[in-house]
Amino acid sequence: MSRGRLVLQAPGEVCVNTLGGDHVLLAPEQDSEMTAVLDWLGHRDVAGLYTGAIANAIDYVLDGPRTGRYDLLGADVHPGEKASVGAKLEYEVLRSFSLPKEPPLDTLIAGVPVDIKATVGSNWSIPAEAHCRICICTQIQMGKSRHRSWLVRAHRSWLYRGAGNRDGKRGLAVHARDHWSVPLYDWTPLPVNPLTLLTTEQAARVLAQRPGQEPRLTMMFQFLEGHIIPRSVISTVGAGKHDPLRRARNVRASLERAGLTLLCGKFPQQRDLAAAHKITLGPEDWVALRMDGEHNGAG
Repeated sequence: MSRGRLVLQAPGEVCVNTLGGDHVLLAPEQDSEMTAVLDWLGHRDVAGLYTGAIANAIDYVLDGPRTGRYDLLGADVHPGEKASVGAKLEYEVLRSFSLPKEPPLDTLIAGVPVDIKATVGSNWSIPAEAHCRICICTQIQMGKSRHRSWLVRAHRSWLYRGAGNRDGKRGLAVHARDHWSVPLYDWTPLPVNPLTLLTTEQAARVLAQRPGQEPRLTMMFQFLEGHIIPRSVISTVGAGKHDPLRRARNVRASLERAGLTLLCGKFPQQRDLAAAHKITLGPEDWVALRMDGEHNGAG
C-alpha cells in the first residue's frame, strides 16, 4: 500500500501534543512569542552573524591547523563530523549574538525559550523537548557554499509522523516550513576556503609533507594570486609544523622574484595598497598581487 501525502493541521485547528496538552495552532503573526523573538532579531544582522558563526563551526570541525583538512565535503571528513557542525554552531550562535545558554531549550531570546537547530542536509531533528516550541532552523548547503534560516514554532502537528528516533526527534514538514514559518534571511553566501580553488594536483603539492613550509607557501600564493588568504589557511598549509605565519612572512622575497608582492592586513599601508586594487584585507588576511612596480610598504 503506497503512502499518501502528509496532510497537516492548519492554523486555527487544535495541535494534539501529548506532552504539553492540546492547544490551538497559531499563524506566526498571531503568536506573541514569535513576534517578540522576531522583533529582537530584527535589530541585528542575523545573516552576517550566522555567516561568521557557521564559518567558525566548520573551521572547528575541520581543525585544519592540526589535520591539514580544508573541505567539509572531502573524503577525509567522516559523516559524523559533518553532522557535528550543527552541534558546534549552537555555541557559536550564542557567542555571536551574546545570548546565554539557558534551559529549558538552548537559549532565551526576549524572555522566550528558543532552540537552535542546523542541518547540512535537508531537514532538522526536532527533539521532544522542542516540540511546539520556537526554533531557529538553519540549512547549510556546503556544495553551494550558502545558508538560510527560518523561525518556526515546531508544533507536534507540523512534524513528520512516526516514532522518530529513540530521543523522540522528528523532522519538520516541508509544507509547515514553507507556509507557517518566518524566513529570517534568504540564501546567503558562505566564505569559500581558497584551498578548495586549487586543482587536485596543486592541492597535493601545497599540502604535501615535503618540501618544507616556505616552498609550499610560495606555491600556494602563486597558485592563488589575487585571492585573499586568511590566517587559518596558512595554518592549514603548515599543519603540525612550527610557526607557519613566520614562514609566510619569509616567502616575501621569493614571491617578489616571481613578480608578486605579498601584502598583510596587519599593516595599514599594505591594507591601503590592497584597497587600491579593490581588495579589502582584514587584520589577519594576506594576498599576493602584481603591483606593476609599486612599493609594497612592507612592515
